[in-house]
Amino acid sequence: MASVQSEELTVPSSVKIVVAGGFGVGKTTLVGAVSEITPLRTEELLTEAGTQIDDLAGVEGKTTTTVALDFGRITINPEVVLYLFGTPGQDRFWFMWDELAYGAIGAVVLVDTRRLDGGFGAIDFFERRGIPFVVAVNCFEGGHSYSEDEVRHALDVGDGVPLVLCDARDRESCKTVLARVIEHAMSKLDPAMA
Repeated sequence: MASVQSEELTVPSSVKIVVAGGFGVGKTTLVGAVSEITPLRTEELLTEAGTQIDDLAGVEGKTTTTVALDFGRITINPEVVLYLFGTPGQDRFWFMWDELAYGAIGAVVLVDTRRLDGGFGAIDFFERRGIPFVVAVNCFEGGHSYSEDEVRHALDVGDGVPLVLCDARDRESCKTVLARVIEHAMSKLDPAMA
């Protein structure tokens, strides 16, 4: 009688990270740069009606905006899959953030030095909910260059919040940011890892 071998199926564990920040900081770009799948995007064209609401200062060439979410995936290994959820940046879409953040182990607050004030809402959101986050400074060409201390002071975040420089267009740079989020989240679960 022939023996039948059954392979054990491994169901990967999922890890969720939220990518948040102000309007036009590069959230969609970051998710797209690092995702192994074609990311789901819910972008719509900016319209004349939105010019009264959306501040295009510093991002004058922006023509689209996320209206629901961005979604991407990265397989870390056969046992772990990382899911990325990018939030819309405008205040009028913040009502979706609670749903997008539900179950997240951590978050990236992406900021642009040309408009640092766009990061306050996201920082406040994650602080109030106790979700570990890192601040990622998207280094745009032509953007202002500030020291880590200057950025921390401007955003009012302490040394307990990791701050990393990145280029949201560069896959390796984005992977470094995501690795830092996972490390930071794990250190909150197990202080010995800090």
